[in-house]
Amino acid sequence: MKKGLILEGGAMRGMFTSGVLDVFMENGIDFDGAIGVSAGATFGCNFKSRQIGRAIRYNKRFSHDWRYCSLRSLIFTGDLYGAKFCYDTLPNKLDIYDLETYRKNPMEFWCVASDCQTGLPVYKKLETCDANDLTWMRASASMPLASRVVEVDGYKLLDGGMTDSIPLRYFESLGYDKNVVILTQPRDYQKKPASLMGMMKIMLRKYPKLLDAMAMRHTVYNEETADVFAKADRGEVFVICPSQSLGISRTEKNPEELQRVYDEGRKMAEKMLPELKEFLKSK
Repeated sequence: MKKGLILEGGAMRGMFTSGVLDVFMENGIDFDGAIGVSAGATFGCNFKSRQIGRAIRYNKRFSHDWRYCSLRSLIFTGDLYGAKFCYDTLPNKLDIYDLETYRKNPMEFWCVASDCQTGLPVYKKLETCDANDLTWMRASASMPLASRVVEVDGYKLLDGGMTDSIPLRYFESLGYDKNVVILTQPRDYQKKPASLMGMMKIMLRKYPKLLDAMAMRHTVYNEETADVFAKADRGEVFVICPSQSLGISRTEKNPEELQRVYDEGRKMAEKMLPELKEFLKSK
């Protein structure tokens, strides 16, 4: 039995995921592998480094710092979330990321990015969280229209949620057969077609296959969530998600709102903890 953890993205909805993961760490809930998409990767990596509270701490601390997330950053760097600040200054100087613990932890950690040229998802195991791995993580979280295309290892990449928002099937293909999925939307959520497709067709015109993937994203997402909940209803997968819409902006800067959503994640995890423990130990 291989226990897997699948982490959906959703920008600052990821504070919900961070709350869930902190409760997991406080209660000794472990997995053989985890895979994160976008914010699921950038916040979820703290689970492998065992840094309880780090994600909510630095998000509240730097929420109003223009280098972290701002229109100014988008204009002057090409990224709404500043690449240099988020993936170098912050983890290496301001809120130190525990690389030693990350590397000693045997749990695999993966991220998902979208290949601009093929319109397909790319899955990357992040073994050391070195500068190259962090570039992959940045690619996974690089939202279209709000980020530059990320070039790494011969790929041109953008946000993993464009092509595989909930990579449960990929993890199953790797042999993970006891999976926990953390979603940042409620069960009844249905994704609608992208509202900015016209702008994307202009800005991403060099990548027609990626545009095709974006045009189908809502259909693929809704199929993925239907698959997840069907498996959950059969007892094959365990799902933790909000009971209703989190009502938070993708780029929320209010520390009180960030804390509220983080607390929602904690409350849901604590509520479901006994059931989760039974699921993980069952065969």
